[in-house]
Amino acid sequence: MSLSVTLTINGARKDVVLEDPRVTLLDLLRERLHLTGTKKGCDRGQCGACTVLVDGRRINACLALAVSLDGAEVTTIEGLAEGEALHPVQQAFIDHDGFQCGFCTPGQIMSAVGLIGEGDAGTDPDRVREGMSGNICRCGAYKGIVEAVIEAQEKTEKNERRVA
Repeated sequence: MSLSVTLTINGARKDVVLEDPRVTLLDLLRERLHLTGTKKGCDRGQCGACTVLVDGRRINACLALAVSLDGAEVTTIEGLAEGEALHPVQQAFIDHDGFQCGFCTPGQIMSAVGLIGEGDAGTDPDRVREGMSGNICRCGAYKGIVEAVIEAQEKTEKNERRVA
């Protein structure tokens, strides 16, 4: 039995036929749509390497069945930059050395974007660490990650005040 789903992925509409209703969003992104920036870490929702945004909210793509997301808007790491201009969170991760091996970085960045977008980041390091606790960095780059999230949050607040 095949099922059809329509997703908007990084701003582009994708009509996908799923031969198996058990296909996860992670496997759809990586294997069918060749968006390999989203990483497969534990494949159990424990590491956060597969974090993407669905309708603006953070999810572990390894836990979400693609068929359950029909009509959703999905943003992956590939959809953050605008041309050559990096997203403020991406730039902050570079500026603060918020990565080492880089494997967890896409999930960390997507989680940070979601945390800021949800209005839950703040500028308190403990609050940021708690908000990012679903994303594991095996290299231990947490200091740079927290600094990057705080800087991106502050820049986002300044930009929002300018617009208002």
